[in-house]
Amino acid sequence: MPDQKVAVVTGTSSGIGLHTAVGLAARGIRVVATMRDTAKAERLRAEAADQGVELTVRRLDVTDHEGAHRCLDEVAADFGPIDILVNNAGQSTAGTLEQLDAAALQQQLDVNVLGPAALTRHVLPSMRSAGAGRIVSVSSNGGVHGEPFLDAYCASKFALEGLMQSLAPVAARFGVTVSVVEPAAVATHMADNLDTRALFSPDDPYRELAEKFLQTAQSEMANAQSAQAAAAVVVEAATTDSPRFRWQTSQAAVSLAGLSLADMDGSNVLTATSQWI
Repeated sequence: MPDQKVAVVTGTSSGIGLHTAVGLAARGIRVVATMRDTAKAERLRAEAADQGVELTVRRLDVTDHEGAHRCLDEVAADFGPIDILVNNAGQSTAGTLEQLDAAALQQQLDVNVLGPAALTRHVLPSMRSAGAGRIVSVSSNGGVHGEPFLDAYCASKFALEGLMQSLAPVAARFGVTVSVVEPAAVATHMADNLDTRALFSPDDPYRELAEKFLQTAQSEMANAQSAQAAAAVVVEAATTDSPRFRWQTSQAAVSLAGLSLADMDGSNVLTATSQWI
């Protein structure tokens, strides 16, 4: 298939990334599904087989910029220039600012901002030369409004959205479309693996509020959107003939994003989120 497009998707061992990779492959796109540990690719391969699609699995750690660039160069050498980059890999740490040390903040920025920035920077020259390309970054409703005890995570997603929104009009002059996708609660292993170690130190003055936060988060997960449904929006953002910058994956995400984006003085968000604790 001489005109087959090439897509690279990060963080594909589970959840949104897994279903995005399979969904893009189902659209006839050559998909290179990347993950930090390729030993965890069994579920991805099983889902691809169930859907009757083929994809390639490669190792890519978004925090290892040299290794990540090498991976992208190998993809281009093997399959041709990268047409679509989906920055999906992410990590979340719970804790209010006083509970978080510098290392926790840095880790969130390394995975959720600096990793996508490095990958995007690396694919831009070939996309710019081709006069076409799609860069889709999976953000969060936490990239539009802050949430109690997700200070570092929301900060990283705010930064990701600011980076991509600033890039978007410049990249568009060269035919490259930049978008972000904002899910609300999604039933993924990322939610299961939320790092809560900072929340429950002995005699922590925030303990009661943190427990209330976790209860709220768990109740939200009871009505969470499926990862497959969220991924369908990522696939649409990466392939549509009518691209836009910001995409929400559910009505809940629309409501949460709209709460902040229409909140000129910030009071609506603070009123709503203060009720979570």
